[in-house]
Amino acid sequence: MTERREVWITGVGLITCLGEGLDANWNHLERGDPPPYDAKSFAPYIVHPLGPVNFDRQIPKKSDQRQMELWQRIGVYAAGLALGDAGIAGKPDLLDVTDMIIAAAGGERDISADSAILTGLRKVAERGRFLNERLMSDLRPTLFLAQLPNLLAGNISIVHGVVGSSRTFLGEESAGIDAARIAEARIAAGQSELTLVGGAYNGTRWDALIIFEQAGVALKDNFVPVWDRGPHGGLALGSMGAFLVLESREHAQARGARPRARISSVCADRNRRQPGEIEATLRRQWNTIAEQVERAHAAVISGTAGCEPATSAERAALKEIGLPVRNTGTYIGHGVEAQFVANIAIACTVIEHGKLFAPAGTGDVGSSPPELSQIVVTGVGNWRGEGLALLERVP
Repeated sequence: MTERREVWITGVGLITCLGEGLDANWNHLERGDPPPYDAKSFAPYIVHPLGPVNFDRQIPKKSDQRQMELWQRIGVYAAGLALGDAGIAGKPDLLDVTDMIIAAAGGERDISADSAILTGLRKVAERGRFLNERLMSDLRPTLFLAQLPNLLAGNISIVHGVVGSSRTFLGEESAGIDAARIAEARIAAGQSELTLVGGAYNGTRWDALIIFEQAGVALKDNFVPVWDRGPHGGLALGSMGAFLVLESREHAQARGARPRARISSVCADRNRRQPGEIEATLRRQWNTIAEQVERAHAAVISGTAGCEPATSAERAALKEIGLPVRNTGTYIGHGVEAQFVANIAIACTVIEHGKLFAPAGTGDVGSSPPELSQIVVTGVGNWRGEGLALLERVP
């Protein structure tokens, strides 16, 4: 069996409602400033809009920007930040061998057409027939193509010159978890030396809010921290882009790249969400890394979103584990496919600073361990899909 190689994170690109880059996000989190959210533009729903971004800095051609929806511009921008942070931006010899794994949601739908269809469904007896007729006549033929995450991968290739192998995932939180898992596994197994992995989400969209409203999990009316939203709480969608450059230790050292952290394990799983199954899954994932964790120097970055029963289930599992916990969703909202990678990005800056950020809500427990050097990142969303990653400081 081939020996498992060490996987380093050598580049991070992150944009959220807290700002652009790790420093802006860390400064807000460390201070514990109130989370920036918008309770008016999409009332009664609460969202976390993207902070100010000058897309020209990473997407210089206006023609490229015009043909991208906002979620694509967010992703291309964050990817550029990660490539620059890793020191491979504008270097064709490295970009030619950089693989790419993308997790993203569908594109922005025609909200006027969707609203008319939903309104009409209330007034007809044969809903199936009505729906089929309207879908065939009201939607543009190009709409489905505009929803493919492949377009984000294509735009990253065009704008930044990343031309290695490419694969994409769509499917709520599981997409981001699996993207990270596969990227890490391929480098560890020697199938790749350099991989750009990440995702993007635009949470300020009526069409997305309608979907979460139909599921009964959209946060409305009053903002409270994730842990304290209760049985009738929900998630507040966030706009974010998060990308990592993963690299084998040998390849990084050969080109003199510095590691932000070592990613030692990524687990992905899913269950039917019957009572007790989320806790059992997280328990099983924790057991795969427990022997590697130095409890005196470790903490958890939680990706739970505030909807039930997932939030209570993760809270119960984390109480069993017994490490200090901080959740990011209170501050940056929930970015669905992008959330897991965004939390890994934030874990990198936590490790670099050697301490946890300010708590928010009753589930953020424990004080920062001395010499914090390990972070366990969890990902439990509204729909099926649970993930866990272990990050470590590189000595």
